[in-house]
Amino acid sequence: MNALHLKKGASSHSAYDLRNPLGDQNETHTLCVLVDNEAGVLARVIGLFSGRGYNIESLTVAETDHLGHRSRITIVTTGTPAVIEQIKAQLGRLVPVHQVNDLTVEGPAVERELALIKVAGEGERRVEAMRLADVFRARVVDTTLESFVFELTGGPKKVDAFIDLMRPLGVVEVARTGVAAIARGGYAPD
Repeated sequence: MNALHLKKGASSHSAYDLRNPLGDQNETHTLCVLVDNEAGVLARVIGLFSGRGYNIESLTVAETDHLGHRSRITIVTTGTPAVIEQIKAQLGRLVPVHQVNDLTVEGPAVERELALIKVAGEGERRVEAMRLADVFRARVVDTTLESFVFELTGGPKKVDAFIDLMRPLGVVEVARTGVAAIARGGYAPD
């Protein structure tokens, strides 16, 4: 605690955000990077992270502008505020990068992830798995006498919670897409 009795890493959403911008608290940030859709671009972006020892917690990429041949890379990474600023600056200097947005600091954003979860179980475990799936609004996309495959869409915390509850019931396999994110609110032209 400091003289103002604020916990380290106090909310950045406060009008009195007194945190040190170069503090040592790790934060998770969602970065959206608009790049040219050409061979080797993803390797260069990933190389920037691996070459400096930064971790990528989630990575999704897809072409979003067919006419302009542009792709959007969504990266979830963790680091101190100084490390996050360094990552954004280094991404911005890469030649095929057109825009870097930090959705975590730019305002409210919508984050979603798709997961497929295979759960084995019979009898009471099957009933419990179906009950939990109903609570989480997970869809059954495949079923056999021995297992289910559930499809769940939601925020990463929701997906984590569902998987944690299904583990004791017999999770066999999990496939996740990674986070797709977009800023909320109105349109702001370039």
